[in-house]
Amino acid sequence: MKDLIGIFLKPGDWYVANADYQIRTILGSCVSITLWHPAMRIGGMSHFLLPSRGGEAKHQLLDGRYGDEALQLMLNNLKQYGISPSECQGKIFGGGDMFPDQTREGTINVGQRNGEIARTLLLKNNISVLSECLFGIGHRQVIFDLSRGDVWSRQVKPITQEILT
Repeated sequence: MKDLIGIFLKPGDWYVANADYQIRTILGSCVSITLWHPAMRIGGMSHFLLPSRGGEAKHQLLDGRYGDEALQLMLNNLKQYGISPSECQGKIFGGGDMFPDQTREGTINVGQRNGEIARTLLLKNNISVLSECLFGIGHRQVIFDLSRGDVWSRQVKPITQEILT
């Protein structure tokens, strides 16, 4: 079996590659969207911090820190391989609540907004969502194997102050 080339995404990064790659990241309130074309075994993964930049993005280059722009960057790159969005399988991960003790009742935290925009963006682009692992408390470790389209996610709950004292 051939060793896969490892790529680690930091916040704001995205990467599109072929079956020779494995992409990893660690997510808190950030969200990753994975896209994979099963026949061509090409896909990509994002790691975005916020749902969108808002109106200020009109005359600026696309930025992977924002969900809508990160997806567009991946779709633009996949288009270079002749892949249309509707041919991709999508998966969504992250959106964890990193500070549950500081959340005010009735407010939607940034992780929740990130997860919801990911769902909306994939639906808007006719990309079927095969699975998702969203929200909850703590961060996630995510690994995407582009040779098979498999994604592994492990959620790690934060250590509470009570345990430390």
